[in-house]
Amino acid sequence: MADIVLESTITCPNCGHQKAETMPTDACQYFFECESYRSLLKPKHGDCCVFCSYGTVPCPPIQEGAGCCPPGQ
Repeated sequence: MADIVLESTITCPNCGHQKAETMPTDACQYFFECESYRSLLKPKHGDCCVFCSYGTVPCPPIQEGAGCCPPGQ
């Protein structure tokens, strides 16, 4: 099994601003505020977190093939 990548670069769909972030391994990150545009990003319909929607690398549970983050996370 491949190593899990914990760094993903999020790109704001509103202004194109990019920021490298370390993904949490114990919870999904449902919200992310763009530093440039000041918009609050939420996952696209069908995605479990902002990294799956706007990141260069999907979240750790998706990388592991475990599906979305656990309910309530």
